[in-house]
Amino acid sequence: MDRRDLQWQQLDTPVGVIAVGSSDTGVATVRLDGHVPSHAQLQGAGVGERVRRQLLEYFAGERTVFEVPLDWGDGGGFRRVVQKALLDIAYGRTESYGELAARVGNAGAVRAVGTACATNPLPIIVPCHRVVRSDGSLGNYAGGVEMKRWLLAHEARG
Repeated sequence: MDRRDLQWQQLDTPVGVIAVGSSDTGVATVRLDGHVPSHAQLQGAGVGERVRRQLLEYFAGERTVFEVPLDWGDGGGFRRVVQKALLDIAYGRTESYGELAARVGNAGAVRAVGTACATNPLPIIVPCHRVVRSDGSLGNYAGGVEMKRWLLAHEARG
């Protein structure tokens, strides 16, 4: 699928405006900066509407698991293995980069796990914000450390 053909939604959330691009297959991208490509048109049906509703439920504290199809696009390799493994980190829990590396079978690949988290095309839905440093500090996040702190605190309340 040509990524220019995505249907877009923008949502006003407690962490700012986010944008979600969906294909006919599923959710393809979540942009934490709220940016929608200039050629895109905002849509309100299908997968896009379903993910919009579920994200709003998540931010309202009414949803802990997303039940939407995901469009991972082309590619794979170790990054995709790590990104899919993020789905196994339960709501309200965290895992260190090292623990995640060991869980996917390559304990020495801590930096590669960090890169996989940083390039996660589906943040929040695929919860890379639940990965922290081995000392418990937050580490980096595409939406900024304050957004990561807010998301973890939000889930801790639930």
